[in-house]
Amino acid sequence: MKKLTFIGLLVIVTLLPALAPSSARASDNVCIDCHGGLAGELGEIPVAQWQTSIHATHRIACHDCHGGDPTDYVKAMTAERGFIGVPEYNEVPAFCGRCHVGLEEDYRASLHGQLLDAGGPNCVLCHGNHAVERASIELINEQSCTRCHSYDRPAEVKEEIRSTEEMLTALETSIASLYRVGIDTARLQDDLFATRNNFRRLFHSVDIEKIRAETQQIEDDLGQTRATIAELEESLGNRKLAGGALVLLLLLGGVIALLIRRSYHDEE
Repeated sequence: MKKLTFIGLLVIVTLLPALAPSSARASDNVCIDCHGGLAGELGEIPVAQWQTSIHATHRIACHDCHGGDPTDYVKAMTAERGFIGVPEYNEVPAFCGRCHVGLEEDYRASLHGQLLDAGGPNCVLCHGNHAVERASIELINEQSCTRCHSYDRPAEVKEEIRSTEEMLTALETSIASLYRVGIDTARLQDDLFATRNNFRRLFHSVDIEKIRAETQQIEDDLGQTRATIAELEESLGNRKLAGGALVLLLLLGGVIALLIRRSYHDEE
């Protein structure tokens, strides 16, 4: 018996590392292991920045951007394992655009993108490289934008898209609440994801007239999502009322049964 118990514990200890989430196992990523042990701009600083980023939240790690093999210390940074390294300044949009395809298209069509070869802003100038934040309109701010130009036009863009951003935030919160109580929200999440992406693409154009012209359609799409959420919330409310009524009926039935039982005892 003791031998079987020992074998069982050995199996569990062996399997635990494999069952743990990949984000919790730094040793699975030799990039993190190696650079995390170095000092400065090529070591602990970018690793710490990445760990706080939206990329890390979604388990997008070093090799997803820079290529290479995150499982092999010796060949991690070799061309044969697809290592890309750090792109040149004007290569950054294509570098990020491997994932953010639509955003790259709109960026390149914008005044920002047209000025890229002349030193215009690329993706990391606004979004950062390792400490990439969750996209929101708060990335449009005076401190960031005035590094290159006045804040007048960005402020105008920000106010134009503020109400749509607030709608998106409110709908995300509502969908999360429905999910927590067991409602299937997969379709809603997909619809909101698509609309959010269209919205993000729109203001990457930095074209105030285009933003004004197309924001209404985006808000109409969000209105349909909001109507679906309202129906689900009403249905959930009705279910709660029905459940409450059933509980009351059961309690009433229990009380009546208890009274009947007591009456029989009294007669005896």
